[in-house]
Amino acid sequence: MKNYLFTILFLLCISCSKEVKFEDQSFEKTTTVDCNKNCPTIQLKIPVAKNTNIIADSINKAVFTTVKSIVDFGEKPNSSSDYEQLANAFIKAYEKLKRDFPKDHFGWEAKIKGELKYRSENIINIEINHYTFTGGAHGYAGLRSLLFDPKTGKKIPNEKLFKNWKLFKVFAETKFRNKYKIPRNQPINSTGMQFENNVFQVAQNIFFTNEGLLLHYNPYEIAAYVDGSRDLLIRYEEANDYLITK
Repeated sequence: MKNYLFTILFLLCISCSKEVKFEDQSFEKTTTVDCNKNCPTIQLKIPVAKNTNIIADSINKAVFTTVKSIVDFGEKPNSSSDYEQLANAFIKAYEKLKRDFPKDHFGWEAKIKGELKYRSENIINIEINHYTFTGGAHGYAGLRSLLFDPKTGKKIPNEKLFKNWKLFKVFAETKFRNKYKIPRNQPINSTGMQFENNVFQVAQNIFFTNEGLLLHYNPYEIAAYVDGSRDLLIRYEEANDYLITK
């Protein structure tokens, strides 16, 4: 009996050790070039996967690639390989511009916060909330959803969440039209939306929440910037018929 209990406890310990854990890490860099207050700054707060090397590495690489794509705006690819380098590269890019145009004023800023929003046996959902301003009329804010398989650490494409992607797309369009009062017999853009080619598309960013699936459209994706983002919540009572897992 003691041996049996020991075996159970041992297996439980192994199972626990394989579970991905997350630790928030913060990175911040501020320029000191010709600036006394409200200086251009980049702030990063990222959930970093720990505990299981292969799975954690896969998740961390995907998160870093996403953050890098948000911060990187130059003509040449950013060669940064970690967040510290990424923060430094952002500030160095500002400082080069300031040296090239010393009489101009640039209010650069980047704030990126990653957060573990949802977790189950089959899904890890990380949200990347970001805002960047590198000149122009206004900055840009948005949300990115990263979905991972906890068993492998690999990203899950949106299409692989559903039993039949085409059927879910039809269902989602019906829900979207109902929420935003777009007549069924009219084109999807008839009330001011800006779907490409006037064809409805499921949001690129799908979030798992306690209530259901949240389809999030960032500014510019389907509407003018001044109209902001668009959201569609599909409760699990309806989404379960389409989902493979949650």
